[in-house]
Amino acid sequence: MSGIDYLIKEGLADANQVGTMGWSQGGFISAFLTTHDSARFKAVSVGAGISDWTTYYVNTDITQFTRHYLKATPWDDPEIYAKTSPITYVKNARAPTLIQHGATDQRVPPPNAFQLYRGLQDVGVPSKLIIYKGFEGVGHGPSKPKSSRAVMQHNLEWFDKYIFGGSAVTTSQENR
Repeated sequence: MSGIDYLIKEGLADANQVGTMGWSQGGFISAFLTTHDSARFKAVSVGAGISDWTTYYVNTDITQFTRHYLKATPWDDPEIYAKTSPITYVKNARAPTLIQHGATDQRVPPPNAFQLYRGLQDVGVPSKLIIYKGFEGVGHGPSKPKSSRAVMQHNLEWFDKYIFGGSAVTTSQENR
């Protein structure tokens, strides 16, 4: 956040046109920002991001990472899991949020995307969920040029609409 403040102060960024996007850990950070500092961002894109650490813990293919990262299981320290989960703060969300996720993601399984989408919808935040089919391997990200292009095209459309006032993007759930 201090980096954004610096860029605005130096005249290199427009405070009225700030967006954030990320995938995986960057998706988690984007989800956290959309539920914490929503007024700053005009648009957010969450790619394969963790929205709830407990949901992640019980669904991921790398449960040991979560125990190591948060120093406990959800049953041993539910407070750290809640405190660090973007979904805990969903009532603070205001920024239009695009959520993109692989249908077969084993690293950050799709329930995290569905949970964030439902929470944003329930609090009235413009949001769109796109579930992509065809990501290979563990399904955690685009694995082919065509899927990479689709992800970036959807980001471009989202930011164009909410930051630059471009063409309309529907706020609905999609399967790709």
